[in-house]
Amino acid sequence: MVRIIQQREKCIGCHACVDAAPWRWRISRRDGKCTLIGATEKKGWYMVLVDDEEWAANRMAADYCPVNIIRVEKVGT
Repeated sequence: MVRIIQQREKCIGCHACVDAAPWRWRISRRDGKCTLIGATEKKGWYMVLVDDEEWAANRMAADYCPVNIIRVEKVGT
């Protein structure tokens, strides 16, 4: 499993994550920030657990994020 974590408040809406993994990220029409699809929010942090197949694309999303608000980590066995 892969855990993706985003600190959405600091998002600048650059679209890099959407380009890397469009099935997991989208731009909000309401505020222009990127939204982590399927995530739950806790104290300003958004988190979702996904299958291992999403590792590479979301790792790229994290690497290309200019404000470094995305973390991608492997969890479990």
